[in-house]
Amino acid sequence: MDAKTDLRAGTDWPEDIRAEFTTNSLNGCVGQQLVSESDRVRVWSLRLRPGERIGFHRHVLDYFWTALTDGRARSHFGDGTTRETAYKAGDTRHMTYGPGEFMVHDLENVGDSELVFTTVEFLDSDNRPIDVPDGVRRA
Repeated sequence: MDAKTDLRAGTDWPEDIRAEFTTNSLNGCVGQQLVSESDRVRVWSLRLRPGERIGFHRHVLDYFWTALTDGRARSHFGDGTTRETAYKAGDTRHMTYGPGEFMVHDLENVGDSELVFTTVEFLDSDNRPIDVPDGVRRA
């Protein structure tokens, strides 16, 4: 999905998803656990069992994700669209954002097996990183 700077919830989204989008679109937690962090990168882990989802979060940094397992997911995007995607272990996608650009989305496992991703954000991107709470950092 291309970087978007306009935000609008989808009119066909369930009401709870629309409400969360409104309140959570500035969330910088692009994974469930920040497993490693340096002055150059943040490395995130994401594990979703069937039916689980990670709520809306905002990508502002250049990053890539890699699927570690096969699976299927549904995402609602900040431009109002919804998309289902099938993943194969090893699938990788690189994303780049210019000054002021970002993407907001959620991710729900709609498959029948655990869906696992690693995401690496580059802190030397055009945008400043969003602060994240200490509670997401690996102890």
